[in-house]
Amino acid sequence: MPIDAAKALAADPRLGDIGWDHKDIQLYHLGLGAGRPATDPDELRYTLESKLHVLPSFATVAGAGMAMMGGLAAPGIDINLAHVLHGGQSIELHRPIPVKGRATSTARVAALYDKGKAAVVVLRTEVADADGPLWTSDAQIFVRGEGGFGGERGPSVREELPERAPDRVEERHIREDQALLYRLSGDWNPLHADPEFAKTAGFDQPILHGLCSYGMTLKAVVDTALGGDVSRVRAYRTRFAGIVFPGETLRIRMWQEPVRVLVSVTAVERDDAPVLADTVVEHA
Repeated sequence: MPIDAAKALAADPRLGDIGWDHKDIQLYHLGLGAGRPATDPDELRYTLESKLHVLPSFATVAGAGMAMMGGLAAPGIDINLAHVLHGGQSIELHRPIPVKGRATSTARVAALYDKGKAAVVVLRTEVADADGPLWTSDAQIFVRGEGGFGGERGPSVREELPERAPDRVEERHIREDQALLYRLSGDWNPLHADPEFAKTAGFDQPILHGLCSYGMTLKAVVDTALGGDVSRVRAYRTRFAGIVFPGETLRIRMWQEPVRVLVSVTAVERDDAPVLADTVVEHA
């Protein structure tokens, strides 16, 4: 069934209540590889409840993916989930995320773009608590075979990297069991755990969640370019350019600018194959 853009865009938003506490935050951070070395004071900010701060990319798992799956079930969208790819992700922080909170999540289809042979569905989630807005999150979902419905092609956002050498280069090793731990934060797709399922999807082994590499990258930027201060992050966006496997290593190149950091992420063991592209962290 073709996408009915008008119906999807006009649909009422989906409302939900979400909550989290220090255990959810700690589990998410551990899933990103935090806590190595375990007694490092900088790592204890991610793992010890008495010192805890919240990496802003936690916004992508708060509510356990409710917004994404709810948005793909919106009126006017009848698609085969096997044809769905997570094409990009952005978050805008309105204020730091508290260690413990309850909030209301409002999710809707914010845009639909017709790429010809594919469609891009932009699922927007706005989260607010009793004190006001917390964050806005956009997931760009690429749906193969669902284009041709007559919509706009949409913007093409590309970030040109500086020609100079990066200001920082960090490497982050992905543990063999990291996808198994990360999925406990709510993404239960067997592609990231079941070797047989991964083979049916065309991979020799399970792949790491794109949002895990997304979080690992933000942690590297915060820890090195932003002095370990999560409250400096204002917004963070990326395009998922390729896969990475547990056991591999992310090479994270950073170019510092006055109010943002440009980032390129590649897989070391596969000749710097792209993982994340058009990646920007805006900061105070």
